[in-house]
Amino acid sequence: MEPLAGRPAVPAAGPSVAARWLWGAVALLGALSVVSLAVAWRADQRGASLEQELVRRQQDSAGQSTEARMLAKQAQQGMSETAAKVALLEARVAEVAVQRGQLEELIQSLSRSRDENLLVDVEAAIRVALQQTAITGSAEPLVATLKQSDERLARYNQPRLEGVRRAIARDLDRVKAVSVTDISSLSIKLDEAVRMIDELPLLAVADPSRDAGKPASVSAAKPASAARGADLGSWTGRANELLRDAGGGVWSEVKSLVRVSRIDHPDAMLLAPEQSFFVRENLKLRLLNARLALLSRQFDTAQSDLLVAQATLARYFDRASKRTALAAELVKQVTGQARLVSVPRPDDTLAALTAAAGR
Repeated sequence: MEPLAGRPAVPAAGPSVAARWLWGAVALLGALSVVSLAVAWRADQRGASLEQELVRRQQDSAGQSTEARMLAKQAQQGMSETAAKVALLEARVAEVAVQRGQLEELIQSLSRSRDENLLVDVEAAIRVALQQTAITGSAEPLVATLKQSDERLARYNQPRLEGVRRAIARDLDRVKAVSVTDISSLSIKLDEAVRMIDELPLLAVADPSRDAGKPASVSAAKPASAARGADLGSWTGRANELLRDAGGGVWSEVKSLVRVSRIDHPDAMLLAPEQSFFVRENLKLRLLNARLALLSRQFDTAQSDLLVAQATLARYFDRASKRTALAAELVKQVTGQARLVSVPRPDDTLAALTAAAGR
């Protein structure tokens, strides 16, 4: 190749600088290309691995999300079932609460019914005891009923009934403090007096046994006179003693035929034997009528019959006789004890029972 005209010729003394630079640039570019290719390949490999990792992770995420959705669905179903069970339990709890309330109300009702039945029984027993006391005149039925009622309330041990027990205690003390007439003992005394009527001596009938003590004094004097006669040593003294004893005996017999006594009612001495029988029978009837009146709680009638019986004993019978005195004392005792004594009513107990029963 020939050099261009007008330019000076460059001597070719080896490779030029431009060529060296060119080859250097080419080498550099080649190196850079290789490096870039390596980097690109590496980046491509890395991107492929990243892509695979992303795909794998995406697949894992998809599986986990699917599983999560299944678990959520199962959880939702479980929550629905749990909610249904909770609702059922709440319904059962509400039903149990209603049943419990009904049971408590039933128990309270039974308790109130038992309390009311107990109070009604106690009140009925006390009223029956009041009727028995009014009929018999004895406070024993009422006292026994009050004691039994207090024992029943004590076994029941209910605080709301303590007021009733206190009222029963007060009424029991008041009833025990009253001295009630003992009709049975008075009837026995009247029976004894009736039995003695036939043995009582009348003023109109002579009774030798009333003067039995006086001849005894004469007979008692005989041993003394015998002792004195023993002291006398002569027959004359003995004869005088015998005469005195015979005269004393005759005089005693004469005195026994005549008896002097004060009689307030002279007509009592004029009773015939037939009238004496009727006096005794009439006195018996009076005492028997008084006994029947006592048993029927008619104290006024009994008092009138007993007063008539006392007057008859004092008028027609010998008051110096011990039997007459004993019969009169029996009739007097019955007259003094035959009094109407009213047994106090247990008003405090009845009021407490009414208040406790809520009536």
